[in-house]
Amino acid sequence: MRESDVFVLADRTLNDVIQQIKDDQWTMTMPASFAMRQTDHAPSLREIVNYHAYDDAWVPDMLAGKTMDQAGRDKFDGDVLGDDPRTAFASIVDLACAAATQLADLGRIVHCSFGDYPAREYFWQINGFRGLRAHDLALVIGVEPRLPDELVRALWEEISPNAEEWLAIGVFPEAVPVPESAPLLDRLLGITGRPPTSPDS
Repeated sequence: MRESDVFVLADRTLNDVIQQIKDDQWTMTMPASFAMRQTDHAPSLREIVNYHAYDDAWVPDMLAGKTMDQAGRDKFDGDVLGDDPRTAFASIVDLACAAATQLADLGRIVHCSFGDYPAREYFWQINGFRGLRAHDLALVIGVEPRLPDELVRALWEEISPNAEEWLAIGVFPEAVPVPESAPLLDRLLGITGRPPTSPDS
């Protein structure tokens, strides 16, 4: 599966979870694992979703080859969710997925705030973030933490070869031991420092 197709599947999966957030859950305080470097307090669920919306809103400009200065560095600062956060998030996801679907050259350079990367590597960085957060957020809001089998397989293929390197630079916490016979989702969760959710692991 092309990295851009994995992105679309991961982003749509994350959106599916966010659409299930109840009105009275937006202000809930998130667990410590959701701590954000940009804040000195435990974030709310809305702050976490707003951060994901912010990250997604940049995708079309990034895939178009624009630098943040060319696009407008403060273009998406602040609250991008507005009065209807579920609808706003879904609209941002639609634009990001359309940009990913239209990208023909996975070697095109993407100008991130932390360096320049081929689009393929940019997707490696953001696909797992979205797919795994779909799982994490589902647990927090009390819905079934399911990921599509094809997404689990694609994320495993993207993440597992680089898991030790990403652990070393702090992308993931220490791996959780999971038997090799465990379902692939549980093995994916394990190498990214998450306890498995299957009763078989």
